[in-house]
This record gives sequence, structure tokens and C-alpha cells, in this order.
Amino acid sequence: MKRLVFTVTNELTFDQRMIRICTSLQNAGYQVLLVGRKYSSTAPLQQQPFAQKRIACFFKKGAAFYLEYNIRLFFYLLFKKSDLLCAIDLDTILPCLFASKIRGTKRVYDAHELFCEMKEIVTRKKIYKVWKGIEKFAVPRFTYGYTVNEEIQQIFKREYNVDYKVIRSISVLRKLVPQSPENFIIYQGAVNEGRSFETLIPAFKYINTPLHIYGDGNFFDEAKQLIKKYGLEEKVYLMGKLKPDQLREVTPKALFGITLFENNGLSNYYSLANRFFDYIHAGIPQLCVKYPVYKRINEQFEVAFLTEDLSSESLSKTINSILADTGALTRLRQNCVEARKFYNWQTEEKKLLDYYKEIFE
Repeated sequence: MKRLVFTVTNELTFDQRMIRICTSLQNAGYQVLLVGRKYSSTAPLQQQPFAQKRIACFFKKGAAFYLEYNIRLFFYLLFKKSDLLCAIDLDTILPCLFASKIRGTKRVYDAHELFCEMKEIVTRKKIYKVWKGIEKFAVPRFTYGYTVNEEIQQIFKREYNVDYKVIRSISVLRKLVPQSPENFIIYQGAVNEGRSFETLIPAFKYINTPLHIYGDGNFFDEAKQLIKKYGLEEKVYLMGKLKPDQLREVTPKALFGITLFENNGLSNYYSLANRFFDYIHAGIPQLCVKYPVYKRINEQFEVAFLTEDLSSESLSKTINSILADTGALTRLRQNCVEARKFYNWQTEEKKLLDYYKEIFE
């Protein structure tokens, strides 16, 4: 039985993407371990079909955290028996690279976004220079890898001459229980920089339907301040993080979802967010940015209202017009039901399993 180790820096309990990947590989006969970070306020690990490990760190954020975590992760991987190490994004790529070289194991790079092009990196020159240097050094040394869409695949091919597979991060197809929409709009996922909260939250001064935000992240405190600044405590609610099964119960009750990204880096412009498919699988429409990947899917299945203007004024007008168009909301809900039959993890899982079989053959 081949032993696979996957490495992340985030909280394991809420990482739906890695839960899907690790479960599929474990069920296919691999021995899978997912390694992540231990937070001080973390909940107990949820039982999964695969093994899990949390690494505790003294430092909680910034360069000191990444340095400490990478050192701890390297020594953990160095003495952990494995046949393959998979780095999820750049923040764990170096430990996987060095440990795999020393131990002579295979290695895979899972690039589910353009890490260096995220707002919190691309807008900070010194930080960008460090991460870009790591990317230029490490990525060409990972022959095997995969990403979430063709646009990012071509960027890696062009910059580093690596031929990565496209394996989308899509929800598992489950039975959809019809829900009567309740009076709220939902945002689920990371509350991070670059997600347009600076304009989305103020827009709700002119919207009477509340916004429920499920998640946390590096912009969470700023989101709190924006809500207070604009007096929106009775309109915009920070609901915190829910476990995946709890979130799947809440999402179908929303009128529609929100998927917005500022166009301040290629990571956002070529993004394919997990929540985009989570909304589709919940059977609800969404307000989404009109970037290439989302536009292409929406031309195939009209599941979203697309927008190019992310100003507060435009967002308030757009959201109010969506709320008033019950016919369009109903039509897009029906389209989501059809789209989920085409876009689902059961389809992507086959590509994942075939790829790992190819690596070992």
C-alpha cells in the first residue's frame, strides 16, 4: 500500500477540498496522511477515512510562523515513512522538496491558485520577491503537479516548463433536498484580502436583505470594523466558521451567494473558487465576478449573475435588482440543478485517481 502525505498550513477540520482529495485516495487503496497546523483555539479533529496530524507552532503569523512551520514540517517529513509527498501551495513546498530529495520519494505540487499573485503578496514588494524566489526555485523541481483550470496550467507551463494536470475542486454530488429560500444572502469561505469586502459591506447600507458571512481569515478584523463603521450590525452578520456538513445544511436556504474578487492579481483574475461550485451544488444562484473561468462556465450553464463593477454603488444596485427579479432567481436555481450533474467531484475524482496511478506506474 503506497503511503501519501499531503501538507497544508491551514486548519484541517474546515478544508473541504483536502478532505475530498484525501478521502478519494484513501478509498482507492492508498494510505493517506494529511498534515496541517494546530491553532490555539482549534476544535478537536473530526474523524476521517484518512489519518491526520497537526503541528503546533510558537509563532502564529507572519514570516516567523512560516519559517518555524516549514522547519518543523521538514523534520517531521524527514522521519515519516512515505512513498510520495504532496505540497499544497508554496507555503509547504520547500519541506516537501528537501525531504523528498533526501528520502528519495516522489513529490507532487498541488497549485490550487497562483500563490504569488494573491493580493496580500503581490501588493507587497518585499514579500512578493521572497515568495516568487521560492516559486522559481521549487516549482521546476516538481515534475508532477496539478491545478484547478487551464489558465493557471498554461502559466506554469510558460514560466517553468512543467506540464501539470487540471483537476478542479468541485463539490461531491449528493442528493439535493429542495429548500424554501429564507431572507438572507450568503458568503461562505475565507474572509481574506482581495475578496471585495471593502465595497461589498458598505453596499448593504442600501440593501434591506441581510448578508450572512460564514468563515474567517486575514481580513476578519477589518470586516468587523467596516460593519461597525457603517452601522450595519443589523444587516451584515459574521457567523464564524461551520464544519462542512453544517455549511451544506445552511447554504441551500439562502436566496443567493456571493463570489467576488478584486482584480489586483492573476490569482483572483484566473480563480476558480470552491464556493462557486458549493453554491451550484446547494442549488442557489450567485453574484459572481465576470472573470474568464466563471464567464466560460456561465455560458455553458447560466448559474450566476455576472458583474464587472465592484464599487459599493454598483453592487447595491445589482443586488437589489437581483432580489427584485424572482423569475431570474427561480430560473438560475433550476440551472444549478442541471449544472451540478455535470460539474461534480465524482467526475474530477476519476482524473485524480488516474493521475496518481500514472505517477506510480
